[in-house]
Parts: sequence; structure tokens; C-alpha cells
Amino acid sequence: MNNQVIKRSEKDGLITPHGGELKQLIIEDEIKKQKLISETNFEIECTERNACDVELLMIGAFSPLEGFMDESDYISVIHHNRIEKGFLFGLPIVFDTDNKDIVVGEKILLTYKEQNLAVLEVSTIWEPNKSIEAEKCYGTNSLDHPAVKMIFHERGNFYIGGKIFGFELPKRDFPCKTPREVRKLLPSNVDVVAFQCRNPIHRAHYELFTNALTSENVSKNAVVLVHPTCGPTQQDDIPGKIRYLTYQKLSEEIANKNIKWAFLPYSMHMAGPREALQHMLIRRNYGCTHFIIGRDMAGCKSSSTGEDFYGPYDAQNFAKECAPELNMKIVPSKNLVYTEEKGYITAEEAQKNNFQVKKLSGTEFRKRLRSGDTIPEWFAFKSVVDVLRRS
Repeated sequence: MNNQVIKRSEKDGLITPHGGELKQLIIEDEIKKQKLISETNFEIECTERNACDVELLMIGAFSPLEGFMDESDYISVIHHNRIEKGFLFGLPIVFDTDNKDIVVGEKILLTYKEQNLAVLEVSTIWEPNKSIEAEKCYGTNSLDHPAVKMIFHERGNFYIGGKIFGFELPKRDFPCKTPREVRKLLPSNVDVVAFQCRNPIHRAHYELFTNALTSENVSKNAVVLVHPTCGPTQQDDIPGKIRYLTYQKLSEEIANKNIKWAFLPYSMHMAGPREALQHMLIRRNYGCTHFIIGRDMAGCKSSSTGEDFYGPYDAQNFAKECAPELNMKIVPSKNLVYTEEKGYITAEEAQKNNFQVKKLSGTEFRKRLRSGDTIPEWFAFKSVVDVLRRS
């Protein structure tokens, strides 16, 4: 049993942010905003992924960062999964460009869909070795990996590091609470268990995160933060807005004071172990003390060979190594199955009692969604199915 004690702030009884302080990079003074804009040398339109990173920097979700990583932090994160100041970090947070004329010291206005998001003050610009980045961060150079394909085919040839001066958050089809807003929802001096998901929540997910509240290393009065990512993921994933609608519907119909709901404008990298660390430190900044993690977290398969890029427990094992330094605890997700005799129980209990396990594959689920055939409620909430079919 893990006897680690979570260190909390005496002020509010919540876990302290990563690095000790929740960074707030949004400038409120309009005169200062206009002065910063007048000093800009370039204007760059953000991609959707860029916009997610800018937003998470501005609200402190990437604390202790105060902007995009410079070259030294980038190299340190790639090779040692920590920034130069020593704090753990899973993946580099960088801004990319193909503009060869940008130099150190200049200011860039970052826009997104007719919004002025922020000004980036350039502290360093370099041409990265993307092959090394891919190998170290994702364990492969194969373009079958979605993030490797992204850094080679979507990102520009140069990376820019520098401080961010935030103006406004991207306007989205769904509200994403900031770390400060989420922390105001959390009770003092209790464990907060984070549940990360990038797909619509099915019955098994619900059973998993409610079951986590009874784990041996979680306190009696704990709450769970259901905190799905709504930014870009893999090409074949359900779009963020539709995922949001399914979560929103469930949050309205499930009346449980121990379940809190929020949405994260994060761009998935499917980086397995590195992604697990990234998600954990982000959730610490949102006030979470525990993180649910199971088999194949943020894993992906090769589109050409069908083989997994990561082992089934690689992410979980790496997260366990990092947890004490992050002042967090891991809640291993149980392998739950649905049985005719007893509903959702662990696979071990089902096997021991020779219970009949019912299964429905993802392929069959999607087929029934399209055809209008019945989808059993033990597999998916009817409200979620209705949203998916309408969409």
C-alpha cells in the first residue's frame, strides 16, 4: 500500500500547482495590450493545436511554464522529460513556423479565427531535429504514429520559444473551465481523482471512475473530476464538439455530488508513457491529487502493421515512477466486465465464479449506431447514444 502523503496548501487545502504557483498569463490592462500589439513585428495565425497550447499556457494548465519552451528546455524535455529548472514535463510545448525572418527579441501577434489571442516575445528560434524528437518522445520515427506524422507533416521547420502575454481565450463551441475555476469547485482537504478520456463516456467508463473512489489509496470523502480532452485527437476520433455534448448530457442526468465535470482544450499526441506524465501534471494544476490510469493509456497502433507502439502497461508503469515526485498518486483502473449474473465486476471475479461475460466491440457499436439497431444500456447510456445518432 502506498503511504505517500499528498502535500496540500494551508490556504485552501488543495494540492499545490506544479512548480508551486498557478501561472496566470492573461493581461487585463487594455493600454498594455495595445502597446504590446503596436510592438509586434509579425502576425501568425494559430493552428487548432497551437491555439490549444496557447490557451493552456495562458490559464496556467502548463504551470510552471510562462510561455513556449526555449531550445534548452525543449532538449531537456526530449532527453530527460523535465525542463531545465528540474520540473517534470512529458512533452515539449513549442510554437512552430516556416518564417525564416523572425529573430530573437521580436514580438509576434498570435491570432486564431479573427481573435487576437496573445503576443509571443521570441527568446529563441531554432531548427529542431525532428527525428530525435520523435524517437525520444514517441519511441518511433514511423509516420504511422499520429504525432510523428504531425511533427513532420504539419509543424513548420522552425520552433520558437518565448514568453506569452495573453489577451483572450479562443472562442469555442463548448466551455472549458480554467484551473482556477475548477479549483473553486473542489472541496478542501479531500482527494480529487482525475478521469481522462478522449471518447464519449460509456457505462464501463462510468463504473470505472465511480469505482475508483473506493480504491485503497483514495480517502473516504473523495471526489472524481471527469475531465475529458476536447481538442484535436486522431483523425478517426469523434469531433470535440460532439464529445462535449455527450459529456454535457450525462452531467445533467447524473446527480452525484462526488462527481465534478470540466473539459480540457488539450491536443492529444497519443504518446503513451510521455502522454501519461503530461496529463498528470496538467491535472495537478487543476487541483487533482490522484490520476486514473489503465492499460494502453494514450496508446495507438501502426496503421500499416496493426502493432501497438507501446506495451499495455508502459504508461502505467512510467506514471507510477513519476507520481511521488509530482506529489500525486496513481489509481490503476480495474479491468471491469459486464456479467449477466452480477452486472459490472472485475474480470478476475467473473472468471473465478464462471459468470457469463457480455461483450460489444467498438466496430459493432459503430455499426449499430449507423443502422439504428438497439444498443444495450449496459454498454452505453441511452442519452449518449441519442446524441451520437443526432450528430
